[in-house]
Amino acid sequence: MHYALCTPIRRMGSNTTRLSPRQKMINLMYIVLTAMLALNVSSDVLDGFSQVDDGLNRSNKNVAQRNDALLASLQAFADQNPDKGLPWYEKAKEVRRVTDELYHSIDSLKGEIVRQADGAKGNINDILNREDLEAAAVIMLNPANPKGALLRHNIDSYRAYIASLMTDSVKRASVEQALSTAPVRRKGVLGAQSWEESKFDNQPVVAAITLLSKLQNDIRYAEGEALATLLANVDAGDVRVNELNAFVIPQSRMVMRGSKYSANIVLAAVDTTQRPIVYVNGNRLANDLGIYELVTGATGTFDYKGYLEVPHGDGTVTRHDFSSSYTVIEPTATVSATMMNVLYAGIDNPISISVPGVAMNNVSATMTNGTLTRNGDHWVAHPSKVGAEAVITVTANMDGRQQTVATTAFRVRKLPDPTPYLPYKDDKGNTDRYKGGKPISKTLLMATPGIEAAIDDDLLNIKFKVLSFETVFFDSMGNAIPEVSNGDQFSQRQKDSFRRLSRGKRFYISRVKAVGPDGITRDLAPLEVIVN
Repeated sequence: MHYALCTPIRRMGSNTTRLSPRQKMINLMYIVLTAMLALNVSSDVLDGFSQVDDGLNRSNKNVAQRNDALLASLQAFADQNPDKGLPWYEKAKEVRRVTDELYHSIDSLKGEIVRQADGAKGNINDILNREDLEAAAVIMLNPANPKGALLRHNIDSYRAYIASLMTDSVKRASVEQALSTAPVRRKGVLGAQSWEESKFDNQPVVAAITLLSKLQNDIRYAEGEALATLLANVDAGDVRVNELNAFVIPQSRMVMRGSKYSANIVLAAVDTTQRPIVYVNGNRLANDLGIYELVTGATGTFDYKGYLEVPHGDGTVTRHDFSSSYTVIEPTATVSATMMNVLYAGIDNPISISVPGVAMNNVSATMTNGTLTRNGDHWVAHPSKVGAEAVITVTANMDGRQQTVATTAFRVRKLPDPTPYLPYKDDKGNTDRYKGGKPISKTLLMATPGIEAAIDDDLLNIKFKVLSFETVFFDSMGNAIPEVSNGDQFSQRQKDSFRRLSRGKRFYISRVKAVGPDGITRDLAPLEVIVN
């Protein structure tokens, strides 16, 4: 991000632009603050990754339990009918063995990354240096031992193996998409990055761990799809069973706002030649594959339920109910000043506030040392007292109770001094600002009613009210002749002095007093005017 620094003040009587020591200090402060913004990793963002990782780990356990149930069903059928069921159960055990091998290898990589960041005693369940940006790259992208490339190769092999077991082209494509390791092309980067570079280069430790947990979630999902396919291929209709269970198999329970939530709603041991009819929230699905899709538009947790109708050969129909939920979250949780990491007194400062997994209408916030107002999903902070902190406290309605989720303190500063200028219109009729140091035509000068002042450094664009000023002319003997303005307008005596100026002459506008929206009156730097 680039900020235009304050306009330098030209030294009176010189054509060379020089920065005063104070101006140099201000410029250096802008550079340092910009660097701090680029390097700072918000603790709220790290906490957001930790929350997502916890949710993924819980989801992994739930999916593993569902997969265990599918494997148990295959084992039960193999015990009952070895000739028909044992080959499918052996394939299922191989799926479990290959899946566990890849899953545990990812666990090992997690441990190595954490130990790289925290030392030999690093604990993946209590990461100390969550913001470390080097550990993941050292472990995964080391040219001498490219574990990231090896992981990509193992995922490619696993994806091809699982896809070879899938008879349903739709489910096979879903698995291939979930485990894709295609190169990634990022905006503003020439050429595509490898999968491992896009995942682990310059990533905080907690983000890398979360990405690996998401990968484990996708692997368990692929295992479940393979086991469900093997179970369906058994043709459970030949076996007398006393229980049929409906399963909701989502690609992921955690989705970002604006992305697509997709889930397969299937019945274990169903005859693939006789697909059930699926109803969700009272509406029949438009496809016969049991794929439930919708585009998410808001954050929060959403429940849905329905049932499957299974026709039998004797003409009867049985009904099997199901219910599930999905959570829509923002990519990160942030409380930050849109303009800078400080707030300015007396003006409206845009603020962005969001909480992962919570709809915006369930989020509220308050602020000390000023007011905080809301307009839809946008917030505006209006601090009052310069030098005192403004603390923003964010609360969210989570599961029916109010909970404080973030407290962020901002420094409140006085607005910088504005720059005085002469407003005029160029030959195309566009309004421009003359800030001195170069010639201005006498015609434009005579057409200008007075002077104005503003901060226009592309970071803040704020007008100030000029209260008064003086013009200083010099006679042929070098004597200074000051003339007082009429508020922010040129007085008649000043205009008469303009008429007497010849080409190449110059005068100065000094003692400029202006007041801004913060109510503070300040003396501005002088302005040199050269008549063309």
